[in-house]
Amino acid sequence: MAVYKIFPSKDATLYSQFPNMNTGLDPILEASSYLYLGNRYKSRYLIQFSTTEIQDILNNKVNGSWTTNLKNYNALTSGLSIDTSLYFYTVSGSWGMGTGHYGDSLQVTNGASWNWRTVSGSDAWTLAGGDVYASPVYSQSFAYASPLDISVDVTNTINTWYSESVPNDGFLVKLTSSVEESTNTNIQPIFKYFSIDTHTIYPPYLEFKWSDYSFDTGSSTNTILGTPEAFISIYNNAGVYYSESVPRFRLASIPKYPDRQFITASYYTQNYYLPESQSLYAIKDSSTNEFVVDFDSNYTRISADATSSYFDVYMNGLEPERYYTVLVKTVVGGVTKVWDENIMFKVEKG
Repeated sequence: MAVYKIFPSKDATLYSQFPNMNTGLDPILEASSYLYLGNRYKSRYLIQFSTTEIQDILNNKVNGSWTTNLKNYNALTSGLSIDTSLYFYTVSGSWGMGTGHYGDSLQVTNGASWNWRTVSGSDAWTLAGGDVYASPVYSQSFAYASPLDISVDVTNTINTWYSESVPNDGFLVKLTSSVEESTNTNIQPIFKYFSIDTHTIYPPYLEFKWSDYSFDTGSSTNTILGTPEAFISIYNNAGVYYSESVPRFRLASIPKYPDRQFITASYYTQNYYLPESQSLYAIKDSSTNEFVVDFDSNYTRISADATSSYFDVYMNGLEPERYYTVLVKTVVGGVTKVWDENIMFKVEKG
């Protein structure tokens, strides 16, 4: 598929209430502004991805134009007003992840904290709470009752890291300064997201997308499916794939009710192509029913060659030891149809 994910190399939350405390191994990342015993405190978080992985993707996998989104799943949010925003800055200067957790009985100080980049007592941030470049700055707004997961386009920053025109020291995520320093006691937003050390299936990641669509059937005499009443399957599904594999899933599609005609073989020996440019695939977690790759008219179009309709999947972007289900969507005769035929596979650690 033309959707490729990489996971962070490190992350940590910085708390002004505990200016020397490291939280590098905590399962939660937090951006907040809150009152405690009459004092205003805030938190921000750092997250970094490997430059080597970014360069490998852009040098060896991507074809043509591409985009990259920072994705982070919400664990808990409170104090959300009608419209609250998070801001995403490019970090200026290196920092250490450390081995601390929030609330450790003996506070760990061997990594990034509100005051320090690496170890408490040395290598201080120029500005407490993290140093950042003035631009680019990204933002995402969260209205009341809106989805709380983070999905923000950070393509511009990835380009600067890829070209090494700016060192890759990751992102800093925070509330706007007016919210962090608010004197209004009613303003106390707390955003909590899963970190790389989460014990769930929801770690943060960078999602690269590009179009790998091709519709070149060569000398094939197979026709294009002309009815939404059809059977859809993946005829080469191995069922289990290692996380480093990139299988090509080949689709078999046949109408449920073929047109009457005189033939000397079974109706069901002929494979049909899915309609050109209008057929998409998606992948969901079989246990949670959450989409890990959603239908996308730009990036999950189903291709075709002389053999069949097909699409490729980079398995390393899927959590290992999980089962996944493939869905197919197309438009036939003006009718939009989604097939969920219990087409499942498992990803194992390579």
